[in-house]
Amino acid sequence: MPDDVSAARARQRTGTGIGLLLVLVLGAALLIALPEDESPDDDAACRARTVRSWQPDDGLTAEFARYGDDAARTDDWTGGDGTHSVRLPDGRVLWLFSDTYLGRVYGPPNPHGESYAWRDTTAPLVRNSAVLMRDGRLETTLPAPLFADPAPNQWRWPVAARVEPRSPGSSEQVVRVLLWVRTAGQAPWIYGVPTATEVATLSLPDLRLESVVKVLDQQLVPDPSRRVLFGTTLVEEDGWTYVFGGDDGRAASRPASHAYVARVPEGRLGDPAAWRYWTGSAWAAGAAPGRCSGTSSAGAWAARSRSSGTAGRTCCSRWPRARRA
Repeated sequence: MPDDVSAARARQRTGTGIGLLLVLVLGAALLIALPEDESPDDDAACRARTVRSWQPDDGLTAEFARYGDDAARTDDWTGGDGTHSVRLPDGRVLWLFSDTYLGRVYGPPNPHGESYAWRDTTAPLVRNSAVLMRDGRLETTLPAPLFADPAPNQWRWPVAARVEPRSPGSSEQVVRVLLWVRTAGQAPWIYGVPTATEVATLSLPDLRLESVVKVLDQQLVPDPSRRVLFGTTLVEEDGWTYVFGGDDGRAASRPASHAYVARVPEGRLGDPAAWRYWTGSAWAAGAAPGRCSGTSSAGAWAARSRSSGTAGRTCCSRWPRARRA
């Protein structure tokens, strides 16, 4: 948490706030699509669209509130931010969170007489967590933090995740989770200095953490606002995983952050040698990522595949799809 004010507010929130956050993020997102009948080289294809309307998912909101406020256990999830999710082959949903409160939530009123559920100051705060949902019901918090801190004053935030073959052509599947490594820093880096992108591998069906591999180290980039972290979102298409990312330009008071993209053959997200970065003119291994022509206004957005129709925002640029490479 960046400061005591944010922490105090977070202690008053329950799972209800998380559920509402999910729909608010979706409702505020911009959508940039590449229509099937238009060339990606045509700037007219990059027309921004706004979401016209949205509505809360009352069932999901209520379920997070139920689970977060349940006092039966004192070591499970009661609230978190940086929400991502991935559906597992057996139908379960793995919810991934960044900063997470564990412990007990007390019913209102809080010690100040306000009508909020609340946590006391001893509530544990961890840097990441994961919660399993089955048939719409949250069941279990995996041991938290799921991804241990890599070094003193550093932490890992999980971002996009997918299920893919353990290796190309393998019938065994695993979960691959993109991780952002950040290092404690001074203002304006109240959310940490961007440090590296990693990929974690979880076994199926037991979700045991098998490995964490660094795929892009940014510590040698002298200007932290130019460091690129990947995993904001990803898209699966034609045997490739397209992984989107961005820099932290807004932390340095630039009008917007910039968007970037890499691609990896299916089954090789955890192999740093398999990553290819779009340089602005070609896909290249081990290269400094080049900006897409679009910009990212925040650290959280989504992409839209022509085949999947996932809502959100994508980097619109002159980079070729696999079928055009």
